[in-house]
Amino acid sequence: MPRNIFNWTFNEVTAFLKAHGFVLNYTNASHYYYRGHRDEHLRNVCVPYHGSKAIKPRTFKSIMLQSGIPREEWCK
Repeated sequence: MPRNIFNWTFNEVTAFLKAHGFVLNYTNASHYYYRGHRDEHLRNVCVPYHGSKAIKPRTFKSIMLQSGIPREEWCK
């Protein structure tokens, strides 16, 4: 089943980022900050943690932009 931007949870996003070389840098309250290299640039990605709820589409789009990973790769 193809993924879209409406059904990602915190655990799925963090697992995807880790699979693409991102590592946890630090946490601040309910926000987890991941760091990794993409396209020869150091990228910082902020992922909010709100239990098992799905991440809102606008927030997820921001995570995609911060990571530098193309949308097609996220939605496989």
